[in-house]
Amino acid sequence: MTPTTTFAIDATITERGQTTVPAPIRRLLGVSKGAITFRLLSDGRIVIEPKQEEVHEDPAIGAFLAFLAADLARGNLVAADPGLLDEIDQLTDGVQVDLDAALPDA
Repeated sequence: MTPTTTFAIDATITERGQTTVPAPIRRLLGVSKGAITFRLLSDGRIVIEPKQEEVHEDPAIGAFLAFLAADLARGNLVAADPGLLDEIDQLTDGVQVDLDAALPDA
């Protein structure tokens, strides 16, 4: 089923790549200030949602996320080659994974 447009609101992006989130969108998201998250979906659509505060109990995850954020800020990460993504899709086609299952002992 193809989604339909409920409404559309225009915004302007400045030369520095900045924009203001229009007031009706902020009201819909339930945010007046603070962080939002943009998610690129595999079909090319972008979803905007309030940023959820993440709680990390493992200090290694927090350190890794900080390292990753620094790499992103420096522009050291690039998008994966679409050919590689297609190959991964072919190799994993039909593979079932239960992310909640315990890992087997080695």
